[in-house]
Amino acid sequence: MTSSRPPTLGQLRASPWGKPPLLGRSVREEIRINLLRALAAGGDLFPGIHGYKETIIPELVHALLARQHFILLGLRGQAKSRILRGLVRFLDEWMPIVAGSEVNDNPFAPISKYARERLAAEADETPIAWVGREARYVEKLATPDVTIADLIGDLDPIRAARGGHVLSDELTMHFGLLPRANRGIFALNELPDLAGKIQVGLFNIMQEGDVQLKGYPVRLPLDVLLCFTANPEDYTARGKIITPLKDRIGAEISTHYPQEVELGMAITEQEAWTARNGLGGIAPPVRIPRVVREVVERVAFEAREDKRVDRRSGVSQRLPISTLENVVSSAERRAIAHRERETVPRISDVYAALPAITGKLELEYEGELQGARVIAKELIRRAALRALLDRLLHEDDERLDRIVAWFDQGSALKVAGDERAAAAVKAFAVVPGLLELVHELELAVPDDPPGQVAGCELVLEALAAQKRITRSEERGWGAAHSKPGRPRGA
Repeated sequence: MTSSRPPTLGQLRASPWGKPPLLGRSVREEIRINLLRALAAGGDLFPGIHGYKETIIPELVHALLARQHFILLGLRGQAKSRILRGLVRFLDEWMPIVAGSEVNDNPFAPISKYARERLAAEADETPIAWVGREARYVEKLATPDVTIADLIGDLDPIRAARGGHVLSDELTMHFGLLPRANRGIFALNELPDLAGKIQVGLFNIMQEGDVQLKGYPVRLPLDVLLCFTANPEDYTARGKIITPLKDRIGAEISTHYPQEVELGMAITEQEAWTARNGLGGIAPPVRIPRVVREVVERVAFEAREDKRVDRRSGVSQRLPISTLENVVSSAERRAIAHRERETVPRISDVYAALPAITGKLELEYEGELQGARVIAKELIRRAALRALLDRLLHEDDERLDRIVAWFDQGSALKVAGDERAAAAVKAFAVVPGLLELVHELELAVPDDPPGQVAGCELVLEALAAQKRITRSEERGWGAAHSKPGRPRGA
């Protein structure tokens, strides 16, 4: 409301903004106070961030309470940028500035010549503008071609000519991103990619508050919280953080991938586009069995442990997110073709989502020899095995032996990935004990054919991962130690 946001300097001076504790408070002190209030109120400090409650969040809170600049170190897809953007909630809802200021000048402590001259000329009648918290966050991706002009600013000859100023006049300066983030948060992603000479200018303005533009010294005592991100491997792969800058960063916080499958599933469920509304009712509603979500997530966990996958590059959380979206798309296409009432993915849909997996795997030399698709298929089978073993009392379950025995007799089973759920269940029912095991392990209920298909495929994929049976795209599932017989099934 206008009454709560004074429009002139005189009214601002008479308001709480013109008196302690708001008067003279820095942005880092502002964040500290609002963070303390959030801690006292309880609740989630960073909504939408999973898996960091006991690790990263406490370290970040400590740095903010200490009013320190900080850097987040971590591999790709570890929510570094999202964490930085979440800092906005610890800023005040509104902030007063001198109207027309490009650098968010504090009416009581201006840093630009424009603001100083306007305050001197108009005194208490100086107009006040109000900036929302979202506009106080500035983010930049560091690249080798970033210049001092991009970050700090440059002299503008056109502005000098139009205003009749000499180039050494501060009024000819075109401010860069960092001054425009004054009294706010400035986030710089992939810091090691920034050229060393630009990093020098960055730490100089952090510490001393001055910089030279085209040989003219300009004093800019900025009030800003500086946040950085970097990939640990970038220190040697593409560049490094120069020692003086690193020394001025208060806290170095290392992020990580989800340490538990449940946390990974929560992140993927939050980020993946799976709640789809069919155009004109053409596409049926989506229901994803838990076992399918789990297998998709475990593919990423298995990849992070596989020696053929480059661990220095990491396996981003975007892998299970993109994979699950493709899995739903495969099931959606099948549901529309068969006019089914629900879109229910199954394990075979994970194979249909191979492009979402292979494109996110950086392979070592051995992996390159085998090929991304071969490795991705193996990861899917291993993920299915892990999901099944978590539900069994022991690996050598007698119920599995009964299923394997049927295949060892020379039987084979082939069920097309695009087959109707009811027809696929009839095919799986041929295998003794398979459906019963699915029900006993609570992978699906008897009156849920789509869920039963997903459960049956999980069991057979797990047995294929153990090499107790074989799996072939042409012949389906068969015996492990003998030539499979004629495939049965849909």
